[in-house]
Amino acid sequence: MKRKILAVIMMMTVLCMTLAGCGNTAQTATQETAELQADEATEATDSGVVELTVWAEEANWEMLNKMIDSFKEKYAGEAEFEITLVQEADANTKDVLLGDIYAGADVFPFADDQLNSMVAAGALAPVPNADEVKAANLEDAVAASSVGDVLYAYPMTADNGFFMYYDKNYFTEEDVKTLDGMLAVAEAAGKQITMDWSSGWYLYAFFGGTGLEFGINEDGVTNYCNWNSTEGAIKGVDIAQAMLDIAASPAFVNKGDVDFLAGIQDGSVIAGVSGVWNEVEVRKAWGDNYGAVKLPTYTCAGQQVQMTSFKGYKMMGVNYYSKHKDWALKLADWFTNEENQNLRFEERSQGPSNKNAAASEEVKKVPAIQAVIAQSEYGVLQRVGNTYWAPLTEFGNNMAAGNPKGTDLQELMDVMVADVTASVGQ
Repeated sequence: MKRKILAVIMMMTVLCMTLAGCGNTAQTATQETAELQADEATEATDSGVVELTVWAEEANWEMLNKMIDSFKEKYAGEAEFEITLVQEADANTKDVLLGDIYAGADVFPFADDQLNSMVAAGALAPVPNADEVKAANLEDAVAASSVGDVLYAYPMTADNGFFMYYDKNYFTEEDVKTLDGMLAVAEAAGKQITMDWSSGWYLYAFFGGTGLEFGINEDGVTNYCNWNSTEGAIKGVDIAQAMLDIAASPAFVNKGDVDFLAGIQDGSVIAGVSGVWNEVEVRKAWGDNYGAVKLPTYTCAGQQVQMTSFKGYKMMGVNYYSKHKDWALKLADWFTNEENQNLRFEERSQGPSNKNAAASEEVKKVPAIQAVIAQSEYGVLQRVGNTYWAPLTEFGNNMAAGNPKGTDLQELMDVMVADVTASVGQ
């Protein structure tokens, strides 16, 4: 290989000395030399041990190690593998990867809302066996893993949404249809219902079913939003007032996942909005009395409005710059095949995106997975610009605190919408 490179360099040098237009020829020589050097590097890499790094949340390591063992067994004799798991939160994948793509993991899980940014940055290797993967997985999961007609990741789960957990010791099936009914039960029992109002992910629940509009513009960066509207059956201030009314209940508390789980374990919390990632712990705490349903309705402008949600999917991606990209693609495919989606369900109660796995009788018996499926009817894919998050956090925390400064509600809505729709860098 080195002799080939030297030969090309010598040949191009001679040409440059004897022909006109040497500048263009020299540039071509440089490109060819670089390509040959890249080929040599690839050959050197592929001739040794296949080293792959996988980012994953530590709670999934035991399960993933089983998948890695079966992968090595599957391809025994074809290569020697060193596959390393590194702790990284799924929610941080995009930010960490785009911070330094070349130092990123070879294979990594992430939620669908991170896909567009990673594709735009050229960070993801397209799925080579796309037709096979598309045929095996749910249509929505495939769409969530694609940009245009190109599949950029392997669908893994179809349960990345939220719904209502509840303790059947306290609530009937009729109670959980409305938030008013649930709060009344919890107040009478001296217990709590939780929801995380510090997150725009959850706060979308109050806006999506009102007829007001929100979404990402064609530039893929900025948002449009009229949640401060002063017209229509439901106005922006109606939503703010509805949230203040909920926050005024002694049974409502603004808590994230950690406090939600702590509350169900000590008995103070009897219902809460969360997702399937907490199903194992909820089941441990409430046993046969654990229930899960779609989100309830809430009272807004004298109407019962169905709470909505962002519905989401998780997938496995492969770093475009992986030194062993072909093997990384095989590993990502292996992590997400039907067999391992079944294993993921059995060990982590994660809802499959694989059609066959999702249709199993065992999956149908899990209340949390059935709840996220039911809620998906009232959900939309999360496609938002970055300016969405901080304003919603400020607004949600203020509502949960009861608007302590007494700021005019229209002013609050106007400020939030202006920040949500601001140009990037503004």
